Amino acid sequence: MEWLLIVVSLTVIWVASLCKVLHESLSGSKATFLDDGGVSLKRNVLLVIAHPDDESMFFAPTINYLTSKGHNVHILCMSTGNADGMGDTRKQELYLAAATLKVSPQQVNILDHPDLQDGFGKIWNSDLLAGIVKEEVDRHSIDVVISFDNYGVSGHCNHCDVHRGVRKVLQDASHKNVEAWELVSTNILRKYIGPVDIWLSILYAKLHPNRQLHFLINERPRKSYAAMAQHRSQWVWFRKLFVSFSSYTFVNSLKKINN
Repeated sequence: MEWLLIVVSLTVIWVASLCKVLHESLSGSKATFLDDGGVSLKRNVLLVIAHPDDESMFFAPTINYLTSKGHNVHILCMSTGNADGMGDTRKQELYLAAATLKVSPQQVNILDHPDLQDGFGKIWNSDLLAGIVKEEVDRHSIDVVISFDNYGVSGHCNHCDVHRGVRKVLQDASHKNVEAWELVSTNILRKYIGPVDIWLSILYAKLHPNRQLHFLINERPRKSYAAMAQHRSQWVWFRKLFVSFSSYTFVNSLKKINN
């Protein structure tokens, strides 16, 4: 009987959370991310990721929000994800996933640098990463950079390296005006409670009332699933489960990186 009560309670919470997503979709997002005094100015935004599929697995709520608000989104992917020798395939898959998320393939830059190859234990040089990000910022007049935090959601060393590279860019006096935000890594419990994490993200944001942290609810979670499905070489059963149950499919919390 106790187990039945637990299951019913969890089901009610899950359904209520999905209703929250639906409500946001129907009423229009009330998020104020990148709003300047209540006015949403069109910004040039650069999303910096480590591997093809990072954008769909982790950042889809952010991308969906940005494109819905008319911001100009660029994606810089630091590798082709060639750890299993499928780099060329994964590169093409990223272009397809980006198109699904309403980001033009022409605004996706995927690198295949000999010193930035995918793999656990392969440490990427932060100075090299910073130099690449600076070039991309200057080339596209980027106002805002978004990337991983220092844990990188999953703890993958390449994710963490990208974070350090972005932080180095902010230390450069010539790029002090670039605004940077990091995707907040959650503990393992929050990571796998799906839309239920929306309520915790709202609470977490309220604890940071100075606009240093924003939560972005994914109004179109099916689009995240559709985008990840474009990564056919990676679309195995455990990633299907991840996208279905991961909180990162339903909400992103972005924290400002202070210089």
